[in-house]
Amino acid sequence: MRVPGQINRLRSAFEEFRSSRHTRVVLLREIIYVLLLVGGVALGLFLVSGTWPAVVTIESGSMIPHMNVGDLVFVVEENRFGDLQTWVDGKDTGYTAFGDYGDVIVYRPNGAGTVTPIIHRVMVWADAAAVALYFPDSHEGYITKGDNNPAIDQGALLSGVGVIEPVKGEWVVGKALFAVPLLGYIPLHAIEVAAIILVVLLVQEWWKRRQKPGESARSLGK
Repeated sequence: MRVPGQINRLRSAFEEFRSSRHTRVVLLREIIYVLLLVGGVALGLFLVSGTWPAVVTIESGSMIPHMNVGDLVFVVEENRFGDLQTWVDGKDTGYTAFGDYGDVIVYRPNGAGTVTPIIHRVMVWADAAAVALYFPDSHEGYITKGDNNPAIDQGALLSGVGVIEPVKGEWVVGKALFAVPLLGYIPLHAIEVAAIILVVLLVQEWWKRRQKPGESARSLGK
């Protein structure tokens, strides 16, 4: 077996890659670093939240004033940190989230994975009898509404989906835990942000290469 020799060759190749100053290698190395950083953050968020996506960005004003465009909202599994509560449940128990009774959920309208998920407050669970009164030929599920909207989601037309139906449990991505203002603009412009990071790293690398040997030491000695 030549395992030790192979390990040594791999170690040598890795060290050469890590210390290379070739422009293309530097660029590839920085891209890998950024991808590892983003992947590590994503994995950590998933482990904590138990769902994916673990963060969503508010893209409309339907939840104003409790959520605003550009807010980054952290999402967790619907029953993590307490059972999911509707507006009706919250009114009975006094439970509030984001300025009103009940939880705010992220759900895929009609279970569709081809449209952007909706983040609205869950108002009540409607059983089959209640649903039949308002939505014939539909099914039981959650009734949802944006805090800034005049009417519930169910019964409204959504492009690419059709009439929004009561939300089945399996359509729920998770519930909103907390929001950070403005931070959501970063994922909205993820490509631009990644490009800026790469440019900064490359400029930093270029600056290091231009420094003359011993210059840093002389600067510190002044």
